[in-house]
Amino acid sequence: MKITVLMGGPSEEHAISLKSGHGVADALAQRGWAVEPVVLPRDMTIEEACAHVRRAILAGHPDVVFLALHGQFGEDGTIQQVCEELPVAYVGSGPEASLLGMDKIASRKVFERAGLPVPKWCAADAQSLDLQLLKGWTYPLVVKPSDQGSSIGVSLARTPRDLPAAAAAAGQFGREVVIEEFIEGREVTAGVLGETALPVVEIRPHQAFFDFTAKYTVGATDYLVPAPLPEEVAGRIQAVGLKAHRVLGCRHLSRSDLILRPDGVPVLLELNTLPGFTPTSLLPKAAAHLGISYEELCEQLVLMAAQPLARRAPVER
Repeated sequence: MKITVLMGGPSEEHAISLKSGHGVADALAQRGWAVEPVVLPRDMTIEEACAHVRRAILAGHPDVVFLALHGQFGEDGTIQQVCEELPVAYVGSGPEASLLGMDKIASRKVFERAGLPVPKWCAADAQSLDLQLLKGWTYPLVVKPSDQGSSIGVSLARTPRDLPAAAAAAGQFGREVVIEEFIEGREVTAGVLGETALPVVEIRPHQAFFDFTAKYTVGATDYLVPAPLPEEVAGRIQAVGLKAHRVLGCRHLSRSDLILRPDGVPVLLELNTLPGFTPTSLLPKAAAHLGISYEELCEQLVLMAAQPLARRAPVER
């Protein structure tokens, strides 16, 4: 089979996507696959990026597209819909699950209906913040964009005076923002591969708040795989991650981010439908603990995506 690896694109996470994409392309080439990396420029419009992808797929005739994209365009259902329309098999969730995963407000509502534990939260207008929404809330509060990943635009409001600046920082990426209670506890992630819950990873930043800097500065955060937790507690975290994966309708892979409260209750923050895929990213770390190398993990995902090929009409040549 021929594999096209898509990376880059018009997203705030462009640079991170390039790291994921080059890692995936190299890994698949090492496993003997015919790989074509396709780098999408950052300065494209969404429409231009869609057209670029269509041309690349129609010219390259891939059997499977590996989406090593992050953020808007890559995770919000846009590129997934392009792949569906061609049609061509691709790694990752479909358009609807991708859109839900990217939209923190919509996904929170789905999680709540499914009975999954989430923080106390509300949606707010960043440009006309109504402080009455937060009357009686306990500070600090977390303020984040409703549709960004990688902790982009996320900040901590320690007092009511901090809220306008925090809302403005998040509001750079969209008028609607999410405000939620800050939960003291241990940062953990629960990955899913296929329908298998991966080992829990604990995140220990060297600073008090796990923001973009802590996430991407080398040496700023320690990652423990598997998390040093009692088996029962780790199982609860895995169960929440797997249920979140299922209720959003995800496929192939996902990674849920949670806070483990001191009382042992895991609280779900969000789900990533296309988590980071550098050789040192968290989902590959969790898979490695099960004996699945980075190269094997990339290959497994390609094979998962290829399974429905027989039921698809071929891409026009």
